[in-house]
This record gives sequence, C-alpha cells and structure tokens, in this order.
Amino acid sequence: MEQKNTMHEVFGEVIYSYTRAQAIEDGVLIDVTRMAQEAGFKFPVAVTASVWHEYIIPNDELVSLGQSYEGRLWDVIFMLKHYAARKQGDIVNYKLYFVMMHNGKPVEEVVELKAVCGPGDDAEPVITIMKPEED
Repeated sequence: MEQKNTMHEVFGEVIYSYTRAQAIEDGVLIDVTRMAQEAGFKFPVAVTASVWHEYIIPNDELVSLGQSYEGRLWDVIFMLKHYAARKQGDIVNYKLYFVMMHNGKPVEEVVELKAVCGPGDDAEPVITIMKPEED
C-alpha cells in the first residue's frame, strides 16, 4: 500500500479556507500585536471579538470610573505573559480581574481566558486570546 505524504494526498482539495487575515479584516479577531510587542511578545497577537467587546472595551459607566480599553488590554496581555512564563505548551489558560458593572454597581470579577499559540496563514507562530469555550 502506497503511503500518502502531503495534506492534499491525504485529504484532497481544499473546499474552503478562512484565513487569520480575513478574520482580522472581518472583525472576528482584533489585532493587538502592537501592545503585545510593548509587553515583550515576539509573535503576532489577536483577541477574539467576544473578548474585545465583553472585557476590553469598557462601557460609559466604566469609563467614568477611570477604566480604558488601553488599560484593560494591557491587563489581558500582561497577565498572559505572566502565566506563559510559568507554563510550557501551546495553550495557556489564565485568570485575571476586571471591573465589571452588575446592577449598576462596579464589581471585581474573575475572568478566565485562553491563549493559543498556533500556525498563522503562512505557518508562522501567532497567538490568539479567547474565552475558554472558543476555538
């Protein structure tokens, strides 16, 4: 029996692909590489739209309390760097605190995130930060 060596030989023609670049262009992922580089990351970093809108972008009430997307994004990236330094592997689950509004009051809430380092569009390493249930 002949051994199949390439992805094409094993799986056949690609029917459809959705690239990371397309996901960023569509707003499914938000590129945060610039701030991640400031924190010392060498690979491109993106967050999912749900992380961006639910945790990073503060509502007007949170802004009035001094919260900013820059500060909240820095917390996401900094805590990832902290946890990643202590763990080996391509997936890092980590927790951090966010000030969130509940019933009109600010409350500190523990949020769990997941960062995955995997291949980008050209097989280069990239990092994606997401909620634990996201892929």
